[in-house]
Amino acid sequence: MVVIGTWNLENLFRPGGAGHPAPPVYDAKLEALRSTITTIGPDVLAVQEVGDPEALKELAERLPGEWHTVCSQHPDSREIRVGFLSRLPLTVVSDTVALPAKLAPIQVADPPAQLSGGLGRGVLTVSVELAAGGSLTLITCHLKSKLLSYPGNRFFPHDEGERARYGAYALYRRTAEAAAVRELATTALEQGDGKRVIVLGDLNDEATAATTQILSGPPGSEIGTGGFERDDTGDRLRLWNLAPLIPDAERYSRVNHGRRELIDHIFASHALVAPLPEVHVRHDHDLPSVTEEPSAHVSKPGSDHAPVFASFPLAG
Repeated sequence: MVVIGTWNLENLFRPGGAGHPAPPVYDAKLEALRSTITTIGPDVLAVQEVGDPEALKELAERLPGEWHTVCSQHPDSREIRVGFLSRLPLTVVSDTVALPAKLAPIQVADPPAQLSGGLGRGVLTVSVELAAGGSLTLITCHLKSKLLSYPGNRFFPHDEGERARYGAYALYRRTAEAAAVRELATTALEQGDGKRVIVLGDLNDEATAATTQILSGPPGSEIGTGGFERDDTGDRLRLWNLAPLIPDAERYSRVNHGRRELIDHIFASHALVAPLPEVHVRHDHDLPSVTEEPSAHVSKPGSDHAPVFASFPLAG
């Protein structure tokens, strides 16, 4: 059995510097993260919102056994980035912020702001070697948030026109980023039939959202539908969202304005869905409800997201 998970660690910064946690707060956060990760027992955990790569290493040092860490070299303006925490040896395949070549730069703010020709945060692809032989290709990402920000570091609009425009800009970016991640997945899947590929991370939208569904590739064979039971020519390049396999009571990874939503996802290629994995979301505490003002909620030690993890019947 190989356990693969994804978790947004919510601003994992070391003490020191403006906005960074005090040492006791940092220590409590690491301990909460350690406890949850130890309980889950992942072989590989994709992580998001790593502010300091050294903090991820310090988290790894608290875990039992030997762990490897790697982080993207492309953080966003807040210095948060994606990465991996792994018991298994891994190799970086790519770390990119590039949009697909045929996708035009996107508008991300009111004029005269420049168009953006890249992702807000790097997408990190690694190859993980399994002890029994073979490998997995894992691609992790953190797509643009639905929580809107406005010029001058505001989290509130001056008027409803501005709210609508910046909602559109966020959607433009998230859509373009999803297309970029899908292109990386397609490149990996085209390397041969039976390729074991997993795309996972904080997609900042739910399973039925158009941006999330871009990652699936050819439609029509979702888990739980009649098409899933029948092989077709699209299977070679298809990714399956494992969300339907999560028990109903667990199927949320964040709380937004009091509403539970699953915005952290795991997609798996054809070689990894027969037989189907077991998938869960771990809730070690009540998640805080987020609003338009990120600093308004007070997270318990750990994170304002819950980790999602899948147990694949493979020999690790």
